[in-house]
Amino acid sequence: MSSYSIEDMIGKTPVKISETNETIDFYFSDGSHATFYHEQECCECVLIEDVNGDWSDLIGNPLLVADERVGKGEPNDWGDNVTWTFYTFRGIGGSVDVRWHSSSNGCYSESVDFIMRDVEWLSQANN
Repeated sequence: MSSYSIEDMIGKTPVKISETNETIDFYFSDGSHATFYHEQECCECVLIEDVNGDWSDLIGNPLLVADERVGKGEPNDWGDNVTWTFYTFRGIGGSVDVRWHSSSNGCYSESVDFIMRDVEWLSQANN
């Protein structure tokens, strides 16, 4: 599997997008698949807090923007670190903004993980 970044989604055409409070999956017309998630370690919480826009507005047209921004917030009432991760996805049909909220005691990752599987990797996994 090759190493990809969110920018590699630009120009790809989503045919299906699914979301839970812990993951977002993009399925593209070329057969590739991208997932946003958090690899749970122990005492951290990384969840989707808000989605602005309609995923269906991105279906069938190439992505023009796929952008990530990360910011630190004030510690919460328990003294935990707080991180906000924002994603913007935009195509000619519309845009979707996603806000992830993360907190931990400072010993664990608060990042959103990203993995992209290309067609070659998917065909090897199915054999």
